Parts: sequence; structure tokens; C-alpha cells
Amino acid sequence: MTAAPLPPVAPEVTATLVEDLAPRLRKRLDAAVTKLGSRPTHRDGDTVTIAVDDDTELRLHAPGGVVATVDAITCGCLLAPACVHRAAAASAAPAADPAPEPAAEPAAESAPDAAPDPAAQPAAPTVPDSTPPPNSTPSLGDTTPPTAPALATAPPSTPVTVPAPDKATPAQREAAAALWSAGAAVLEAGVAGAGAVAQAALLRAAHTARLRQLPRGASAALSVVTLLRAARAGDPSYRTADLVTALAELLGTAHRVGTASGAELAAVRGRARRPYSPDGSLRLYGLFTEPVVTDSGHGGARTWVVTADGRLCTVGDVAPGGVGRALGVADRIVRLGDTALTHRELGRAGLAVSGATVSPDGRLGAGKGVKAVTARGAAWTEPPLAALWETPPAEQAARALRSVSRYAEPGGGGSDLLFLDIELLGAVGESGGTCLLARCDGGVPVRLAVADDDPALAHRDNLMLLATAPGTRLRIIGRLVPAPHPRLTLLACSHPTGESTVDLGFDRLSRADLPNPGAPVHSAPDRPGGPGAESPLHLLERRVEQTVPAGRAALGMLGDVTAEARRLRRAGLPTAAGLLTALRASAARRERDLFGRLLPADTDGFAAHWLAATRYTASVAESLCAAAWEPGPAVPTHGPTEATAPRPAGSPR
Repeated sequence: MTAAPLPPVAPEVTATLVEDLAPRLRKRLDAAVTKLGSRPTHRDGDTVTIAVDDDTELRLHAPGGVVATVDAITCGCLLAPACVHRAAAASAAPAADPAPEPAAEPAAESAPDAAPDPAAQPAAPTVPDSTPPPNSTPSLGDTTPPTAPALATAPPSTPVTVPAPDKATPAQREAAAALWSAGAAVLEAGVAGAGAVAQAALLRAAHTARLRQLPRGASAALSVVTLLRAARAGDPSYRTADLVTALAELLGTAHRVGTASGAELAAVRGRARRPYSPDGSLRLYGLFTEPVVTDSGHGGARTWVVTADGRLCTVGDVAPGGVGRALGVADRIVRLGDTALTHRELGRAGLAVSGATVSPDGRLGAGKGVKAVTARGAAWTEPPLAALWETPPAEQAARALRSVSRYAEPGGGGSDLLFLDIELLGAVGESGGTCLLARCDGGVPVRLAVADDDPALAHRDNLMLLATAPGTRLRIIGRLVPAPHPRLTLLACSHPTGESTVDLGFDRLSRADLPNPGAPVHSAPDRPGGPGAESPLHLLERRVEQTVPAGRAALGMLGDVTAEARRLRRAGLPTAAGLLTALRASAARRERDLFGRLLPADTDGFAAHWLAATRYTASVAESLCAAAWEPGPAVPTHGPTEATAPRPAGSPR
């Protein structure tokens, strides 16, 4: 039989099947999931069949592409429907995204963008300070959430009423407590112990959160499940840092539901869909076009345009197809009104649009009411495009950093692009390869990296060619890469001859385009003593990451951290030292009863300490990145002190 991928299964279906298993069968569930993963499958219309053995077949019926009910998974074994096979099949299949609500306007893009993660990361609004004060060990005793209900309890069959905007309803606080408990259990067990049962608890909590109008928490829980499955399956694309971010987002969102109000509560609750709002008539000026290739196999192109008042917008076309589709879409007609422009042409031309609709992150809708005709474009040196390069690099970096923050609030808007005038210096070797070193206004050295290493795209060849032309001055567009030194992925640049512009993912430069072809490669180091050059923040970051693969107990056995805490204090990071000490103590703490028996570990308390440490390290890392873009004399080698570091949002008080 031909192998066929399993269809996505609704979270509540997987949760119900696992919860209905007898305790003895739950112990066998992970082994059953592994066994099913090696069995042959085939698809016949909307049904995927798994050959459990020579005599037994398991069927997943997915009308519309999703297994939406418990009865849609059937098994032919003698123990069915109470067998372990149905729950194992649901646990082995991808978790389906919740059914979206009807949208007022469809997006021009047909799939999520890739960059640098499939989901866009907008800027964060100001939220209450929640970081422990410097020079103190955090006291997190008041952060334990209310006791969560039993996760096996079935959620209500209908969504609750949308709450008043001033505070969360009791039902929402209960759902948030379930999210917290499920996330804390994963942190307690680690990847190794977070099998199908723990994942089912997360799926049940996600389903309940969605019903109670908490889509942000539900989405975070589904992300954790997806990453746990990738980690346990040995997926080569899995990174521990991604699961750290997802767990911190889940725990931070769940914690804030009970304390947030007003605009902060709206951000914590999130939105089920990206809303599109009418924007009347727009005059758009093409900026550049970039290829979009995602890890999930989607491909396409995104064209950036600028409105007459300087706002950045995008027109995209992304669908399954990978890099081959990305190369083809660049020369396809833009799906916006009746225009005859291709994506590449729009990147250098203009549009006059009536009936425009725009999402908060700048995506242009492509509904039936949108009309568009071709208009004159503008050079990068002409208004309104020229204004993009007039903002100082440090201000641009601060704005972009808010956009790419790992814990940015949804709906905040903002762009991660930087617009710089630079002088090329040459190639610089790094542990991961070679990048291009340049100098921007203020004398700040900037590393320009490849946006996508796929050889079918032109990024790598163009960057290596530009590295052979030191002294060349260019106007560039790049995407911020958060790092302790200024770093961008290079997306577009002015042509070295000064004529037109170059979309570096699609257009290929030649040696004849360079002012000094064949010039020797120049290598130059960063500014000595730059921000974060010797920051010991990694001492706390690695303990945060070590928790995720093996759980709380593994961190508790790692030994004394006094020397590491002392080093952090000497570097001007006393709060980091306090967080590290408290995290290690919480991991190792196990109380005993009067008879000397070990009591259950305080999973909530440990999760609170871990969350505070995670959000703190992210905040200081972002502070190091922002400081690196400031022109002028170098700062001390230990990086910014906590007095200059921003306070992270969403970590427990």
C-alpha cells in the first residue's frame, strides 16, 4: 500500500479518546503511537486506513480534511471501540487548528508567511512591570494559579458569552488555570515524559480555552503539542528554543488572564482571525519583492508597498509548493483588483486602489470589492519611499525589535524591516558560515546574512558577490535578526551602478554589475568591547533550556550554581543571579510528610520560577540587541546592567 499522511484531528477528539481509555491502556498509549507510526497507510477519498496488523484495519474519516468527531475514527479489533488503537491514531495525527470564524475579508495570501517563523510577530504595547527588582531573589509565592479542574471533565458544549472588556469571567479564569496546569505538567515531565496523555491534557485545555473566547492561549497550547510531537519523533527541524518560547507563551498568557484588564486583557485573549478593515482609496508605491518558503512546504512571494503617507503594506501569494512555487509566483499577476502587474513588476511600479481593506499587520485584502489600476512608482530616493531611510538606524532597530520580540502582543502591528545606507567592508567568517560586513550611519558595523540558503534562490550568490566589492555604497533593505551585535538578513539593495534596485532573492547580480569586480575580500571584526561581547546571560539561558528536554528533576540534579550566580552579579546582573538561584532551589525542593515520605513536587511554584527566568532572559537579550545599534563609544564588555534592561511582560510577579 502507498503511504499516506494522517489527516489532522480536532483537539477535542484526541482529548476525549485518551480520557476514555482505561488506566492500564493509557500506560500502553505511547508505545501504541510509535507502533502505528511504522504501519502502512493508504487514502481512499476522505478516509485514511492504517493496517494495524494483517487482520485489523483502523480508519480515519476526514470529510473536509479534518477528523471532527470521535465516531470518525473506527477500529476493527475485538476490543473496539474501547481499544488503544483509536486514541493512538488520534495522538499520532497532526492537531487540527480550530475552525476559523467567518472573515469580513479574505487575505491575499493563501497560507501563513514564513519569516522568521510562519507567524508574524507584531509589536508589544506597554504592560505592567512584572520582573523582580534588581539585587533581590524573586519571591514568587503569590503566583500559584487557582487550582485547575480535572482535565478529564468534558467542557461545555457551547461557547460562553464574550466577557466584558474590563476583566475576565470566572469561566475564562478556570480555562486559564487548566492551560497553566497542563503547561506546568509538561515542564515537570520534560519532553521525555510528555507523552500522549500529557498532550491530550493540553489539547483538552486548548479546546476549552477556545470555547471560552481565549484563542491566544488555545493557539499556544496547540503550538506546544506540535513541538512536543516533533521533539519526540526526532524531527530534524525541531529546536529546543522554539519549545521554550511556546511554553513561556502558554504559561505567561494563562497567568495574565486572571490579572489583566482593559486593552491588556484584549491582547491576552487574542483574536481567532486576522480582521480586515476598510481603508478607502490608497495610492501604493512598490518597494521590493521577496520569496517566501516555509518549513511546512509552502512557497510564494510577498511584495512590499508603501502608501502615500508612509505606511508599509504587503501583497502576497503563498500556497503549498515550496521553493519551486516561489520562483514561479514572482512572475505571476498580483491578485489584487484588475491589475496586470506581476509581483516583480509591482515591486518597482505603483497601484491606485479603491475599496482597499488592510489587516493590522499591513496585509492587503483581495476581496471582490477591491479595484486596482497600474500607476507610476517611485525611486528609493523619491518621496514617499525616501523617508524610510531618514530614520536613524538605532530607532529603526528599536521598532523592529518590538516587532520580532518572542513575546510580542498580537495585533500590535509594526515591521521588522530596516532601511539603511551602508558601505560594504567585506566578508566575515562565522561558525555557521560567512556573512557580509558593512558600516552604516554612525559608524555601526552591521553583519548582513543570507535570508534563505536554498541554492535555487539568488540570496547566497548575490551576497558572496557583493563581498568582493569593498568600499561600495548601497541603499539596502534587511530584516532584523535579534543578536548581541547588529545583524540583518539582506533582502533588497540599490543596484551597485546606481540604476534601479535588486530583489536579492530573485534577481542575480554578475561581476559586470560591480564597480570593482574581483576586488580582494576584506575581513573585519566587530567593534571591540561591543554590547553583549562577554555577557554571561547564557548561564541562566542554558538552565532554562535544560529544563525542557528532561524536566524539573533533571535541573534539580545539576548541582550547585553558586559560582554561576557570583559571575552574574559581577557582570551587573543581580536579578539574573537571583532567578538562577531560585530556579535551581525550586527544582531540587521536595518536601516530606511526618513519616518521611516524599510529597508531590510543587509544579506550579517551579513553573512560576521558570517562567520568570525565561521572560527575563528574553528581555535582557533584546536589550543587548537594541544597545548594539546605538552609535558612539563602546559600552562595557559585560553588556547593559539591569537598570537599563527593559522589564519583561507576562512573567509572574
